Amino acid sequence: MPAVTVDSTLELARVPVPGEGARQRPVRSVTSAPAGFEGEGFPVRRAFAGVSLSDLDPFIHMDQMGEVEYAPGEPKGTPWHPHRGFETVTYMIDGEFEHSDSHGGGGKITDGATQWMTAGSGILHIETPPEQLVVSGGLFHGIQLWVNLPRANKWNPPRYQSIEGSQATLLSSPDGGALVRLIAGEVAGHTGPGSTFTPITMIHATLRPGAQLVLPWREDFNALVYSLSGHGSVGAAGRPMHTSQLAVFGPGDALTVAAGTKPDGRTPDFDVLILGGRPIREPVAHYGPFVMNTKQELIQAFEDFQAGRMGVIPAGRTPHTQPGERAPR
Repeated sequence: MPAVTVDSTLELARVPVPGEGARQRPVRSVTSAPAGFEGEGFPVRRAFAGVSLSDLDPFIHMDQMGEVEYAPGEPKGTPWHPHRGFETVTYMIDGEFEHSDSHGGGGKITDGATQWMTAGSGILHIETPPEQLVVSGGLFHGIQLWVNLPRANKWNPPRYQSIEGSQATLLSSPDGGALVRLIAGEVAGHTGPGSTFTPITMIHATLRPGAQLVLPWREDFNALVYSLSGHGSVGAAGRPMHTSQLAVFGPGDALTVAAGTKPDGRTPDFDVLILGGRPIREPVAHYGPFVMNTKQELIQAFEDFQAGRMGVIPAGRTPHTQPGERAPR
């Protein structure tokens, strides 16, 4: 169950239904995310697998982390690793992660919080489960999204934002059947707390059975809907969607998401992540932890990392230390 909920959506500001002249975005494709592993072995779904970068632009990569119920001793994280040329967005729906980076950013990501890290010119960071989660086990479910930076911003100094779950802008559909958590960007005159270099909108919406959400959407943005759990449909034509599927929309200025009338037996609601951004339309050279414009810039990124020019691991932290372990002297 998502950490950020409300007792009554009817007390929230409503997202008005787009006017009669609004053009509904058609659904171009629906793809299923294959399973994989990240970091030291935590399970993920590769949300953007098989989708062209031109449809994703300005987004590069997205993993659905979990949803998994860990037994004691099972939670895993990532080792220290570099990034350059983009922003990482880690959104924790359930469970906890701890972040630390070479630029001084860090803290616990939990209870619907979002960590927004601008790698820019280069940074080292690590994400690990907190010690109490390793000891006790528990539910772990989140998203990591990579947002590209325009050429002009790839060399910006690194930056870190911590967005607590309580800071998200909460809205509802006109009938109260959908809870909309606006994390970044703007919808219907409402603004989320996330500050981004690349103009985007990021929403986590929960639709009760039979509910429909029709959102006004900027014509100059692309539009993606990813199903976190449950089942429903997307687009005015009602194309079916199930858990861990991604819908890519065509042009227009409104989009529709609807929950099925009968729950799927595992979860009563249809939870979706809704994303849109202004395409950058620049060449993309992506390999491993770097997203640049040319192959030569990628080579430079690897050389800079190997030469230690992307930061220094903070004192007291080894290249990787599991929670509870002592750093070697």
